[in-house]
Amino acid sequence: MDQMIDDIKDIIAREIEGIQNIPVDASILSAIELIFNEVHEKGGKVVVCGLGKAGQIGHNISTTLSSTGTPSIFLHPTEAQHGDLGVVQKNDVLFLISNSGKTKEILELLPLARRLFPEIKSIGLTGHPEHELGSMVDVSLSTGHPKEVCPLGLTPTTSTTVMTVLGDIIVVGLMKKIGFTKQAYAMRHHSGYLGQKSKSDE
Repeated sequence: MDQMIDDIKDIIAREIEGIQNIPVDASILSAIELIFNEVHEKGGKVVVCGLGKAGQIGHNISTTLSSTGTPSIFLHPTEAQHGDLGVVQKNDVLFLISNSGKTKEILELLPLARRLFPEIKSIGLTGHPEHELGSMVDVSLSTGHPKEVCPLGLTPTTSTTVMTVLGDIIVVGLMKKIGFTKQAYAMRHHSGYLGQKSKSDE
């Protein structure tokens, strides 16, 4: 029992270490500014793309952006090649997630989108900004490539935790930049506990 408790504490400590080692630099500010300019000033939206576990994180980032005043959709990179790329419009921002920076479907998506809109802006979120994705996008966000807590070192665990935190940083940064209010939240979130809580002072 004691060993199991120690193992759990070690996992938590390693996850925290991964978060604390996120590179905090100008790229984060650039990503927030890019989204603000294209979405809030020019009327675009954030199109988030990821495959597998990164896709699940991307879906969460997208829905959280939408509920906090920054219009966003999640686009599955495979479905994009079968017609769903049509949701991309002028002034959208592609938010591409790949821990390896080498995910084939993600790398193929950007040039396809640029065939529709050559000036489309892009952000990459990756553990390896030195790989292909990092060199293709306008702004490259790095997770710091944390070691996975998975005992095999394979299953996305710490890497997805750090991706989620970076997504939260972007969300909160944009909320502050646009002056997003509780009243504005209530207009987007009508039902459930959060919906009631957001309207409690109205």
